[in-house]
Parts: sequence; structure tokens; C-alpha cells
Amino acid sequence: MSSNRQPIVSGNWKMNNNHFEAIQSVQKLAYLLQKDDFDAVEVTVHPPFTDLRSMQTLIDADQLRLKLGAQNCHSEDKGAFTGEVSPLFLSKLGVQYVIVGHSERRELFGETDEFVAAKVAAVLKHGMIPILCVGETLAERESGSTLDKVKRQVRIALDKRSNEHVKSMVIAYEPIWAIGTGKNASPADAQDVIAAIREEVASVASGPAAQAIRLQYGGSVKAGTIAEIMRQPDIDGVLVGGASLDPTEFARIVQYRRHAF
Repeated sequence: MSSNRQPIVSGNWKMNNNHFEAIQSVQKLAYLLQKDDFDAVEVTVHPPFTDLRSMQTLIDADQLRLKLGAQNCHSEDKGAFTGEVSPLFLSKLGVQYVIVGHSERRELFGETDEFVAAKVAAVLKHGMIPILCVGETLAERESGSTLDKVKRQVRIALDKRSNEHVKSMVIAYEPIWAIGTGKNASPADAQDVIAAIREEVASVASGPAAQAIRLQYGGSVKAGTIAEIMRQPDIDGVLVGGASLDPTEFARIVQYRRHAF
């Protein structure tokens, strides 16, 4: 990865951990990580919505250096959207990062590229940073349409965004076929796709924006695979699913640099 971009490791807990479990998990994670870990790597934690207030209180009270993130939001600030969560409400809770366009949202809940783009705009509007997820299915990969798919997702999400906004963003490449399966794209394959994403950002926004934006890999990331992933020149971090539920495993992922070089 480039030394000019700070690595970012994000833990997506999905629909796991009630707020009591979340408090215990974060306390253990904070204990396992050292000052130099936080100096070197930005760490974001994305619990379920019901945990956010507890997490915000804990992070503020104990002055933890973890960054609070949400897993999703709606594109509107308020309205008749029963069960949805406003980006405005998240910003008032001290949320700094919001995952948008996760494959499970796209595949299971029918979120379109256009709806994801609207969420990106909403997150940025309220001073938070979107982690935009892009990725292909196994059928798309086998048909050779991976790059077409992810480039289209990037292009639509970044359309009409300012260069400064694009620079602040994170894009996570998460091949859908690798999520929760124990399978991974090889580090070289992940690098190829992520390099293409950076090229697409340059085309849609600008060269400086493409060099500044941070790009993650997501898809069954574990401590045993992180070192080789982070050796790739365009990969700036990882979006971690199941492994982030284990504070010890997640801490080892954050501490990848102790083993990577």
C-alpha cells in the first residue's frame, strides 16, 4: 500500500452482539491494541444500530481511539420510512463512518446503484465518511464481467461528488462470492480489481482524488491472510466481517504490520 494513505481496518459486526456484548467486545479490543497500533492504523467498528449509543458513550467516556461506524442508513433525513435510520440521527450520535451498498443490502434488500449513490450523498452531507462497498457475484466473476460491474458501481456512486468528498471516502471491494464462505480472492486478484477501481476514480473524479481515496478489501479476511493482502500496492485496508466479532482475532488483523514486512 502507499505510505501516503493511512491504513484503515473496519469491523462489520452485521446482526450480531447486543449492546452488553458490544461493550465487552470493544473493551477487550481496546485493551489488546496499543498506542502505536492506533498511530499506524485507523480502526472503525460498526455494531448494530441498537448498540450505537452504548458504543458512543463508552468511546467518549474512556477516550478510546476507536472510530464509531454504522452499518447502513437511509438517504433521507426524515420522513415516512418505518424501520429506517436517518443519517442525520447517526451524525448526532458521533458516528464517523457509515457502510453503504454492502452486498447484503444490494442482494437481499434490492438496493440499486442509484439508491446507494443517494446514501453516499446523504452521509457526506452530514460530515460522515461513507465506506462504499462494491463487488461481483460468482456468476459475474466466471463470465469475466467483474471489472464492468465494479466500475459501474463506482461510477454511479461518485457521480457529481466533489473531489474533496471523493478524497475523504473509502471504497471496499468485497467479492460477493467470498463473503462468509471462507474463500478469498487471492491478494494478486484483489489487487488487480482494486487497482482498476482506483483508475475508475481517477476517470470519474481526478488523479489526486484517486491517489487520496482509501481502498479496502473485504471477503472472509482473517489474521492469517492479512499480511499478504496489505503488501499489495493499492490496498489500504480491509473490511472485516466474522473475524471482527472475536476481539483477539480482530486485534491481530489491526496489528498486521508486525508480520507483513
